[in-house]
This record gives sequence, C-alpha cells and structure tokens, in this order.
Amino acid sequence: MKPERIYRITFASRGQIYELYARQIDASSLFGFVEVADIIFGERSEILVDPSEEKLKAEFGDVKRTFIPMHAVMRIDEVAKEGQNRILGKGETGTVTPFPLPPQPRGHDRA
Repeated sequence: MKPERIYRITFASRGQIYELYARQIDASSLFGFVEVADIIFGERSEILVDPSEEKLKAEFGDVKRTFIPMHAVMRIDEVAKEGQNRILGKGETGTVTPFPLPPQPRGHDRA
C-alpha cells in the first residue's frame, strides 16, 4: 500500500504568511486558484495548547476545500510527515522569499 502524500503549502493572506499541511492539493477548475483539501491538524493536547494552531483551526477547521489565488502561493512541498500549521510573523519567512509583485498604480497627481 502506498503511503499517503502530505503537502506543506506556504502562502500569503491578509499581510501574513500561512503554512498549512494538507493531503490534497490540485490546480483548481477556478482559473488562477490552487485547491487545497483535507487540511491536517495535529492531535490536541490538554496540557499544551498552541494559540497559533488554534487560530488556524478556528479559521479552517470546518473548511472542506479552500481556494488560494496562485499569485499568493509561495511554495508547495511534498513532505514525509505532517508538521504544525502556523502563521509566520512578517520577519519569520525563513528561506521563503515572496514573489515580487508589480508596483501598484498611484492615484493621478495633479501638478
């Protein structure tokens, strides 16, 4: 029997960097989106509660599938085992560098 595949997806959302573990990632039928399904959450321990993972579980716990815009995805890795879902702070991106986006147009300045 083949071992089940596990993926780690790193993406930007609302000014933060998210790192989630899931069993299914695919190109979506919605143009320009990546479909992430079956998000994996670690076993809950009554002794040690991670507020970051609890926040993610509150946000994604009841989600069957989520669609992430392709331009927000920084990296997708197939990994040997699941890790901890987390939200990274602005300075904690590690070795992942966000893809540069084109400059946003400014309002028309009148001289």
